[in-house]
Amino acid sequence: MSISSTSLGERVSAPSSLNLYRAVWRWHFYAGLFVLPFLITLAITGGLYLFKDELDNAIHSNLKRVDMVENASAALPSTIIANAVAAVTGTAVKLTKPADPGASTEVTVSTPDGKRAVYVNGYTGEVLGSLPDRGTVMWTIRTLHSLKYFGTYARYLIEIAAGWSILLVATGIYLWWPRNQTGGVVSVRGTPKKRVFWRDMHAVTGIFVGAFIVFLAITGMPWSGVWGAKVNEWANGNNFGYPAGVRVDVPMSGDRLNDVSKTSWSLEQAKIPTSEGHDHGQHMEPSPAMPMDHTGMSPDHADQMPTPIGIDKAVARLDELGLAAGYAVALPTKPEGVYSGSVYPDDLSKQRVIHLDQYSGKPLIDMRYADYGPLGRGLEWGINVHMGQQFGLANQIVLALACLAIILLAVSGGVMWWKRRPKGSLGVPPMPQSKGTLYGLAAMLAVGGIIFPLVGASLIVMLFLDLAVQKLGQRRKTAATS
Repeated sequence: MSISSTSLGERVSAPSSLNLYRAVWRWHFYAGLFVLPFLITLAITGGLYLFKDELDNAIHSNLKRVDMVENASAALPSTIIANAVAAVTGTAVKLTKPADPGASTEVTVSTPDGKRAVYVNGYTGEVLGSLPDRGTVMWTIRTLHSLKYFGTYARYLIEIAAGWSILLVATGIYLWWPRNQTGGVVSVRGTPKKRVFWRDMHAVTGIFVGAFIVFLAITGMPWSGVWGAKVNEWANGNNFGYPAGVRVDVPMSGDRLNDVSKTSWSLEQAKIPTSEGHDHGQHMEPSPAMPMDHTGMSPDHADQMPTPIGIDKAVARLDELGLAAGYAVALPTKPEGVYSGSVYPDDLSKQRVIHLDQYSGKPLIDMRYADYGPLGRGLEWGINVHMGQQFGLANQIVLALACLAIILLAVSGGVMWWKRRPKGSLGVPPMPQSKGTLYGLAAMLAVGGIIFPLVGASLIVMLFLDLAVQKLGQRRKTAATS
C-alpha cells in the first residue's frame, strides 16, 4: 500500500505531516521488502491446506478411500492392527478410525526406520498400502507452510514475518487513508501499463485484505518458535490446563500427549496419566537369583500383573463413551501406559481426549473443549478458523479468496516498486527531514516488539541497517560532488 513519489506533495503538505508520512512510508517499504516473499509462500501453501481433506482424499484415494459396504460389520481393531503389522514389520502405536463409512482405517506402526502409516480396509481387513507417517501431500504442504520442513530455526522466521505483516497493514492503512484525493481509494485508475494502476491495485487490495492478514498473523502465532512455545507453556499452566476435579488422585507420567498422537495446540504439552492397575507390584524388586523374562520381569512378577483389556474392548469403551467418529487411539507401549482416545473434528465442541486405564478400561481423564480455560478456547477457535474448519465450506472459500488477494497484493507491490525505483537503485523511500520522527515511529513499533521478542529483535536489526543505508547514501553523494 505504498504511493508514488510524484503524488506525495499533493497528499501531504504540512512539514510535520510530511515527515510522519515519509517515516511511515519508509518503514512500510522495509516491512514489504521482508514480508512479501513470505506472504506469497504462506498464501499459496495455506490456500491449498484449506482443502486438505478433499485434496488428500483425491490424491491418495487408493489408500484413504474404500468401497462402502451396506450393513457390513467392521473388522475387529485387533485384526486390522495384526494385518497392518504383518504388512509393515514393527510395533503398532496408534489406530485411527475412519471419519466416514467410505474412509479407510489408519494404523501407525513404529519401525527401525521411523513410523509408517498403514491404510487398511476396515470392512475386509485388507491392507491397502502405506506411507511414511504424516507423509501425505497435504502434510508436506503443512510443513512447508510452517517452514518446519526446513528445521527449527527457519520456523522463527514465521514469527518475525507475522509481526512484520501486522506492521505492514498498520502502515499501509496510514498511507492509504484518503487525503482529498478521489481515485485510488476504492477504485483502480489507469491501465496495467501505468504505475498508478499498480499503486491503486496494491492500495485497494490491501485495504480490503488487511484485516485477514492481521487475523491470520495473530492466529498463526501459536505455531511460532518462541512466542508460541511460551504462550503454550503459560496456557497449559496448573498441570497443563486440566480443570479442577478431573484428574484428582490420578498418577501422571512424564509423557506428553503430543508425543503419542496428533492433538490440539492447547493440549500439546498435556501430561498423560498412568494406568492404575500397574500399581500392583510395580515396586517389587526381584531377587538376584530370580529368573527374568524378555520384558525384564520375573515370571512370578508377571503373573501378578493384571491382564490388559486389549484394543477391541478399548475401542468399544471409547465408542460407548461417545467419542466422535474419526478418533485416534494411541496404544500403550509400556505396562503403565494408557489407551489415549482423541478426536479433533471441524466442530470444536466435539473435540475430546479420553485416557483409559489399560487394565480396567476406566476413564482416567475425559477432557472436552468446554473444559479448556478461556485462553485455550480462544486460541483453539482462532486456530480452527485459520485452518478453514470452523464454518465449513464458507470458511474455506472466504480464506481461499483472501489468500488469492494476498498474492495479488504482493505481486502488485513488487510491480509498483519496480516501476517506481530509479535505475540502479533499491528505491528506498526518502528520509523524513526530521530524523526524530523516524526514531519516534520506531519507538512506538518497539511496543509490539516487547510482546513479540523476535519481532522486536528484527526491528532493531532493521533500524541499524537503515542507518547503514543512510550513511552509504551520504558517502555516495559526497563522492559524487567531490
